[in-house]
Amino acid sequence: MAFDYLIVGAGFSGSVLAERMARVAGKRVLLIDKRPHIAGNAYDHHDEAGVLVHRYGPHIFHTNSREVFDYLGQFTEWRPYQHRVRASVDGQLLPIPINLDTVNTLYGLKLSAYDVEGFFSAAAERCEQVKTSEDVIVNRVGRELYEKFFRNYTRKQWGMDPSELDAQVTARVPVRTNRDDRYFTDTYQAMPRHGYTRMFERILDHPGIKVMLNTTFAEIAEEVSFDEVIYTGPIDEYFGYCFGRLPYRSLRFAFETHDVPQVQPVAVINHPNEQPYTRVTEFKHLTGQVHPKSTLVYEYPQAEGDPYYPVPRQENAALYQQYKALADATPGVHFVGRLGTYKYYNMDQVTAQALTLFAKLSGRPRAERAQGGGVLA
Repeated sequence: MAFDYLIVGAGFSGSVLAERMARVAGKRVLLIDKRPHIAGNAYDHHDEAGVLVHRYGPHIFHTNSREVFDYLGQFTEWRPYQHRVRASVDGQLLPIPINLDTVNTLYGLKLSAYDVEGFFSAAAERCEQVKTSEDVIVNRVGRELYEKFFRNYTRKQWGMDPSELDAQVTARVPVRTNRDDRYFTDTYQAMPRHGYTRMFERILDHPGIKVMLNTTFAEIAEEVSFDEVIYTGPIDEYFGYCFGRLPYRSLRFAFETHDVPQVQPVAVINHPNEQPYTRVTEFKHLTGQVHPKSTLVYEYPQAEGDPYYPVPRQENAALYQQYKALADATPGVHFVGRLGTYKYYNMDQVTAQALTLFAKLSGRPRAERAQGGGVLA
């Protein structure tokens, strides 16, 4: 059988493009993934205890895009969820991002929102040019809070000191003068009511889409007939690492199940200092599942393993630009997603990028609704 598109990778990018190409553009699509499941890093499943867990760490959906929220809403019901994180610092669980309560609790103060802005200003070490992740934090709240909440966490996460990383790493985390302890402030914050994998099953439920798992691009490229390729894997891998490997950080996940309904007060607790892991997630906060047991996952960053996080340094961005130039000169192959464009994207950003590529390739609207609208049966 001949296909219009061979799509490599069944995560958000590949699955959204497969759905749009098949359902809206009427294309024949072969979607492959080297893993034994769809949904990419968002894959969730019930563990041996029956607890719904995220296999590759917590995935919390949030977006300011009504278009993206409504598009994915065709394939899932949403469960409202406001994500909250605590940081284990000096024997206390404190709100992160840093806010008014963080400062008051940590130092035993009773500052107002106005007072805490002055507190930050007095502690800040101003620098004329904010270039690194260290600069971002010490320029805003000073060195002591930087040392307590950010430096060691970043060292563990990236294997480098914040002074060696681009400003974007810590610039993602705000500092607040009010008591808002939500991790995100996006307009739309929710979780797929029946999990991500169920949502992906609905996205891919179309006769124009054939899915092959446990299959690599190298294995299939010469075996099937296709017109064009959409590639969501590592761009350097596609080109045989001809300019060298793009650096990534990986993670090792350690799961623990406890014979109690709840272990942590919030879904995620960051451990910036003493522990070898960076954070611990309790999934039932995310999923809303009612179960007599609870499963947690501990995250241990590492250099080797599946590529999760592009390392944000100028020399890496320059190396990527070499691959991008080669990609731009390669007809019939389109690179998309975190690995295909070597950029850290949230799930909504990856979805929007895929919808944009669909519009470019098809000449059709980005997120034309599925026939009948609403959640697909």
